[in-house]
Amino acid sequence: MTNINGNAVTQPLTFAVKRHAPELITPATPTPRELKPLLDIDLHPSLKYIIPLIFFYPSNPKMGDTNPASVIRDALAKVLVFYYPLAGRVVEGPGKKLMVDCTGEGVVFIEAEADVTLEQFGKTLHPPYPPCVKELVCDVPTSRSIVNSPLAYIQVTRLLCGGFTFTPLVYHTMCDGTGVSQFLMAMAEMARGEVVPSISPLWQRELLCAREPPCITFPHPELYYDMANAEDNDPIVTDEMADKTFFFGPTEMAALRRFVPENLKACTTFELLTAFLWRCRTIAQQLDPEQDVHLTIFGNARGKFNPPIPDGYYGNCIAMPGVVSKAGDLCNKPLGHAIEIVMEGKSRITEEYVRSSMDSMVVKGWPCLKLRSNYMVSDLSKIGWNKVNFGWGDALYAGLPYDDEDIPGVYSVYMPSKNDNGESGIVVIIALPILTMEKFEKELNVMLN
Repeated sequence: MTNINGNAVTQPLTFAVKRHAPELITPATPTPRELKPLLDIDLHPSLKYIIPLIFFYPSNPKMGDTNPASVIRDALAKVLVFYYPLAGRVVEGPGKKLMVDCTGEGVVFIEAEADVTLEQFGKTLHPPYPPCVKELVCDVPTSRSIVNSPLAYIQVTRLLCGGFTFTPLVYHTMCDGTGVSQFLMAMAEMARGEVVPSISPLWQRELLCAREPPCITFPHPELYYDMANAEDNDPIVTDEMADKTFFFGPTEMAALRRFVPENLKACTTFELLTAFLWRCRTIAQQLDPEQDVHLTIFGNARGKFNPPIPDGYYGNCIAMPGVVSKAGDLCNKPLGHAIEIVMEGKSRITEEYVRSSMDSMVVKGWPCLKLRSNYMVSDLSKIGWNKVNFGWGDALYAGLPYDDEDIPGVYSVYMPSKNDNGESGIVVIIALPILTMEKFEKELNVMLN
């Protein structure tokens, strides 16, 4: 049996992991004790979760028998001197506002060993992975509140082949994807012998405070405020879910470009791929033609501000614009219809849209993101996580270890990867009910072939 990219499906891999006792790594030198405010955007319910990542590194003869866990442990202590809020704890202030108490209590660190080699994971290291891959990631109780808890967790697992995995988990409340990348790059610089990070970290959350008075200038269909009927926002899962990975390289994207009308030829890879996936998902779901279907785009808004948000800012600076279409229009009209809607949504990633979102939260309270009949996408294909080099070279793969289990079938992340032929491209995890997945794959094959 093969998947859409022709990769053979093999028996699930199994292996055992031996974890050492967790340690709290504190800053290498004393850091300021102060309270740091968090923003309304930091406290959005959709961001009160941990970003899990997995990095695969091969052995490197130049590093000899050096223990990567020891190198990374020392680098973590050094980098926390500069990123000391991450070593603190979130506390509740007046009006239930959350802030960071920079206590210097530390970040959780675990050293581990696994009886598996990189080769056993196959040529392509992207997900979906076997269930036991979760043993490579720190075990953090899902019920744990961010208040008075460590704000980051790291596990380094040595493999039989001399390679290792590095799995950091950071609360999204503290950093967005770009901020996490900046923090990890700085840690890697410390591991390679640098004394200070090449980019100085900036807290400066006041740059993104809500306006006074608040001013809502956009509709925000991506936000759901009807907390009294929260069950109406639950994703509809009617069957056992199937997780599959799809690779889109030059060949696949060239095939999709054939369907782009002349007036939309300038659309980006992200816009084309997102329109294609959204349309295929909607066709596979066989919805009422008059039903509204939503798309929410997560995008980095740093460069959209005037003046731009300074380099070094590692807090949340994301826009989450939502767009809507009738299911019938999305399914029956050419792909260009979906591309136009995606381009419209992406064009909303502006300073004004971010500020309108924050003002909306101040006026209406913190909402949930729309989940029912929604597809949420986040493009991390250019974020550069694979360039985090602790001395062993670039990561063979760096990205999410698994799909978001809390919102099955709703959220997809675009990550850089390679196929079995060594071609570079984008890998996307899709989760859908089994029968819907069959229809989805059929639709993909029709368009790609």
